[in-house]
Amino acid sequence: MARLTLRTDRPRRGVVCVALGGEFDLSSAYRVDAELRSIEQSEPDTLIVDLRDLVFIDSAGLSRLLAAHRRARRGGWRFALIRGPEAVERTLRMAATEERFLTLPDPAAAAV
Repeated sequence: MARLTLRTDRPRRGVVCVALGGEFDLSSAYRVDAELRSIEQSEPDTLIVDLRDLVFIDSAGLSRLLAAHRRARRGGWRFALIRGPEAVERTLRMAATEERFLTLPDPAAAAV
């Protein structure tokens, strides 16, 4: 089991990127949720969750991403994902989330 790693970066003013690594599952879902909610208090222009270093995501992780997306829509900031490896993308596709999430190739693309 690969424990979740979480790293927060602010590549430029108004943009916050949270990079996740390892497994985003029930044991880590609310830790990520707490981090995202804390960032949201600063009302960023764009909040990005980077999935490139994830090896696994389950329904608990997916539900926390969907909740963050809903909060962003209500709060008026952009919420985006950076695509992860195939196993993570497969889970997102099975949940039919492609149309819901804005996806970026990397944090630098947030300026667009």
